[in-house]
Amino acid sequence: MSLPKLVVGITQGDSNGIGYEVIIKSLADERILDSFTPVIYGSSKLLGFYKKTLHNIEKLDVNVIQNARDAKPRTINLVNCLPDSVYAEPGQSTPDSAKAAVKSLECAVKDIKDELLDVLVTGPINKRGMNLSGFNYTGHTEYLEHEFGVNNAMMFMVSEQLRVGVVTGHIPLREVPLRITQEAILSKLRIMKKTLMMDFGVIEPKIAVLGLNPHCGDGGLIGDEEQNIILPAVQAAQKEGIQAFGPYSPDGFFGLGHYSRFDATLAMYHDQGLAPFKSISFADGVNFTAGLPIVRTSPDHGTGYDLAGRDEADPRSMMQSIYTAIDIFRHRLQYLETRQ
Repeated sequence: MSLPKLVVGITQGDSNGIGYEVIIKSLADERILDSFTPVIYGSSKLLGFYKKTLHNIEKLDVNVIQNARDAKPRTINLVNCLPDSVYAEPGQSTPDSAKAAVKSLECAVKDIKDELLDVLVTGPINKRGMNLSGFNYTGHTEYLEHEFGVNNAMMFMVSEQLRVGVVTGHIPLREVPLRITQEAILSKLRIMKKTLMMDFGVIEPKIAVLGLNPHCGDGGLIGDEEQNIILPAVQAAQKEGIQAFGPYSPDGFFGLGHYSRFDATLAMYHDQGLAPFKSISFADGVNFTAGLPIVRTSPDHGTGYDLAGRDEADPRSMMQSIYTAIDIFRHRLQYLETRQ
């Protein structure tokens, strides 16, 4: 039985970064079009510019359309949602490149809301640049929470080696301890259990929970959040039937490879989880937003301004983001069908 081809929306991200390069490289082999129908949101002018900077891309036929309703299978489709005046300045953070990233994202979100897309893959953005241009969110996660009426989505980094979620995301480090509460941890564990079962096909997920302080506070010597907040949250999760364990000291946990014993790991803050994740899985890591009614993934890297326009960007994370989104969509569909 052949599976139906999904329509995959792909936003360009910042037009002066490596977004177009990794998208083009990911879609250059025509055989990949047998698996899904891509719809890029951006500019045919920009795509043409970046294609010329790539040395091994001989042919790239693009079907320019108004929205995803007109997408053709076995073709690279592009929704021309940017003005004709747009132009590229590789490696530069500019107001125009930030506005282009916002417009690309808005157009793709409209189409997925209209059920013209099956999944959404977002290109890398410059969060500060977008914010200065009037985008009032600290990242994709927060924007998508607002657009889909969700107040507790979770950044979930996934790869073949490990999966890492975070209790707190894009906030200043000084605010992290204030946001670490029993309910915050418990709510993320609920999301994590559900997404592991529904989106990844894990029947009885086991989740490790990290501590906040060095050495998990050394019994309260250098912090008591582990004793007073994190451990009670783990115990409360266990009473709800969530197989949560910990807290574990992050340095030894990752250094000794203990993450391999669990289906996922819950970190307390952004860099606590993402630094080891990217050290282990940078080339093929994927950022998945758990807890949304739609499937959204993104490469685990940034705009790569230092590589832009030089034909040096590695497309593996973008390619993996596309395939992961497709796999999650099909897992979720199968999960929901079995519960009807």
